[in-house]
Amino acid sequence: MTARIIDGKALAARVRDGITSEVAALAEHGVVPGLAAVIVGDDPASKVYVGMKHRASAAVGMYSRQAELPADTTQEDLERVVADLNTDDEIDGILVQLPLPDHLDPQRVQELIDPAKDVDALNPYTAGRLAIGDPTFLSCTPYGVLLLLEEAGVDTTGARVTIVGRSNLVGRPLANMLTLKGRDATVTIAHSRTTDLAAVCREADVVVAAAGRQGLVTADMVAPGATVIDVGTNRAEDGSLVGDVDFDAVSEVAGAITPVPGGVGPMTVTMLLQNTLEAARRRRGPAEGA
Repeated sequence: MTARIIDGKALAARVRDGITSEVAALAEHGVVPGLAAVIVGDDPASKVYVGMKHRASAAVGMYSRQAELPADTTQEDLERVVADLNTDDEIDGILVQLPLPDHLDPQRVQELIDPAKDVDALNPYTAGRLAIGDPTFLSCTPYGVLLLLEEAGVDTTGARVTIVGRSNLVGRPLANMLTLKGRDATVTIAHSRTTDLAAVCREADVVVAAAGRQGLVTADMVAPGATVIDVGTNRAEDGSLVGDVDFDAVSEVAGAITPVPGGVGPMTVTMLLQNTLEAARRRRGPAEGA
């Protein structure tokens, strides 16, 4: 068996085409969705990510703004920037690029973001709404995973899903999303202290690897025909980008699999744009039927 490749780049391109059309429709009513990214310091990876989000926003017709702050920015000054963006009517979505320098408290910053503009879905209010089954915005990477599963033709109703990783960015919100009515999956969250991780993964129809450990998921951990979604992004010794899944070996067992790069990554930025579009609709869009 050779797994079918789930092409995240192609899916992201199609979703962005739809976003572009919807942004153009809003523009006819004088509304241009605006996304603001706040970056503190000179972390090279963060600069790459923020630049990528800026270009993606511009490509679909959104207004994009970057607030670049020095590494020695105080907590008070950072919070003032976020507070100003909360009241800026041109801005519909706010993201604060992580990680922040060690002297800053990211939790306090995330709590300050207006939930109506929390397109990164990291405010505890947003997470709480998801936990009670009434979400406002969906976390971008898990949101992308849901669309990739749909692209693969996976019916999650009654499906057994094992998520390897319990972070607030991926594992926990994804588990909540998959158990919402309409998704109806049976979800196991596994992690570094899970007893016999291989056996737990083999029980699953879908394995989502999101632990941040290169090659963690091997062929003996995957049931024949299972769908494997690799969220991991790790640098190999040769500098190449690799996931949490032993791709070559697992591809001989799985029914469908996402590559790294070209799988989940393109979907994360795309779903950030989708959330920003939705935020603009809610805040400033025309009345229904207008």
